[in-house]
Amino acid sequence: MKKIYFIAICGTGMASLAAMFKSKGYIVYGVDENVYPPMSTFLEQQNIPVFQGFDKTHLNEKPDLVVIGNAMSRGNPEVEFVLNEKIPYISLPAALNRFFIQEKISCVVTGTHGKTTTSSMLAWILEYAGRKPSFFIGGMPENFNGGFQVAQGEHIVLEGDEYDSAFFDKRAKFLHYQPDLLVINNIEFDHADIYNSLEEIEKAFRQLINIVPGNGKIIANIDDPVVADIVQKSFSQVETMALHNEAQWQAKDLNFGNESSSFSIYFNGSWQAEVQISQSGEHNIRNALAAFVSACTLGISVDKVVAALKEFKGVKRRLTLKKQVGEILVFDDFAHHATAVSQTLRGVKKRYPDKKIWALFEPRSASAKRKIFEKHYYDAFDFADEVIITPLHRPDKVQTAERLSVENIITILNEKNIKAHIMSPGEEMLHYLFENKTGKDVFVFMSNGEFAHMPDRFAERLIIDHRRKEE
Repeated sequence: MKKIYFIAICGTGMASLAAMFKSKGYIVYGVDENVYPPMSTFLEQQNIPVFQGFDKTHLNEKPDLVVIGNAMSRGNPEVEFVLNEKIPYISLPAALNRFFIQEKISCVVTGTHGKTTTSSMLAWILEYAGRKPSFFIGGMPENFNGGFQVAQGEHIVLEGDEYDSAFFDKRAKFLHYQPDLLVINNIEFDHADIYNSLEEIEKAFRQLINIVPGNGKIIANIDDPVVADIVQKSFSQVETMALHNEAQWQAKDLNFGNESSSFSIYFNGSWQAEVQISQSGEHNIRNALAAFVSACTLGISVDKVVAALKEFKGVKRRLTLKKQVGEILVFDDFAHHATAVSQTLRGVKKRYPDKKIWALFEPRSASAKRKIFEKHYYDAFDFADEVIITPLHRPDKVQTAERLSVENIITILNEKNIKAHIMSPGEEMLHYLFENKTGKDVFVFMSNGEFAHMPDRFAERLIIDHRRKEE
C-alpha cells in the first residue's frame, strides 16, 4: 500500500492523521470543500496536496486506501465513486487502530471535559521522561509542535472521543482505540446531534470499559457519579481518583494563584507529592491528577512526573492568554458545553478575584445550539460580572423547535442581577467592550470555533489605544 487519499482532509483530526501517514512514507493527498488557513497552511507545510471541492475525477487514478471523514455522508460524489468502484475505504479511528495503535501500549483519555488537556499532560510527561511517545490529540499542546507525533517509544496517547466514527460506522471513535490504560474524567450528556440521552452515552462508555483487557488499568474520577457507577463492573483493575470523595488517589490542599495552581497528592491516605501547574481552576487540578496517576501507573517516577507537570505549558485555546494590556487580560477558550463554561469562569474568578470578569460566549457546536441544554446555561455564568452571548451560529443546522433560546438565557441572567446582552460578533461588540472596560478586566471569549477572530481583534484594539496614550 502506497497511496492514501483523504475525503474531508481539512478537519483537525484528518489533517493530523494525513501528516502521520506522510511521516511513515506514504503518498498522501486529499480533498475538502473549504480549504483555508490554518489547516490549508498546515497541509502545505507537510507537502500534502489538497483538491478544492468534491469531484469524482480526483479519484480516476485510484488510491490504495481512502480515509473518509465523519462529516461525509451518502450523496457526496467522491463517496459515491468510492463505493461504486469498490475502492478500499476506512474511517479515521479505524485507520489509527490499523496503522498506529497496533503493537503499542494504548493510553486513551476520555470524558466529556478535560480530555484534550489531560492527554496533552500525559504525552508531555512521557516525552519529558524520555519515553518518546506517539500521540494523537484533538488540540495543540504548547509543549509540542502539533497535535500528533509518531515516535519510536512503546506508548501511544490518544484523546478518546465518543463522537461517531463515520457514516458507515456509527460506533464511538474510542471503541477503535484498544486501550491498555483508560482514563475516564467525567461523563455528561453531550453531542445531542447523535445521542438522544445520557443513557446512550453511558452505553458507549460501558462498551469501552468492556474492551479494556484484564491486565489493563482504568483511572476513574469517582467525583463523577456516572463514572463511579459504570466502573464497578469492570474486568480490569480500577484506580480511583477524586478531589472531594474518598478514593485511592486524592488531590488535597488546593491553592490558586495568578500564575499557577498547586495541590498535594495522596495515595491511600499517604502523602506522595506536591504538584504545581500553570493552569487555573479545579478542573485542571483534576486533569493533572489523572495525568499523574496514569504516568505513575506506566512506571514514571514521581519526581519526573512532578517536574514535567511544572513545565507543562497548556493547550492552545484552553484559556489561552492572547494579550495583557496594562491590567486588562484577554483570554481565548474552547468552552462550548455549559459545564465547561462554568468551570472556566469559576477558575478565572478564583485566579482574579479583584477584576471584572467578562464572559463572551458563541453558541456554535451542535450541542451548544440545542434547547435541551438551555437550562444548564442559566447557572453557567454565575462567576461572571457581565455576559455577552451571540446569536446562534448557523441556526439553520438545528430544527426550530430544538433551538436554544439565547433570549431566555439573557432574561434569566438579568433576573439574577448578572448584566447580560445579546450581541453579534463584530464592530458593535468591539466598540461596546472597548467603551465599557474598567481598566481592571478579564475578557474570556468562549467558542469551539473562530468567534469571528474577536479575541485577536479586541486585543489589537487595546494595544493600539495603549500605544496612542503612551505617545
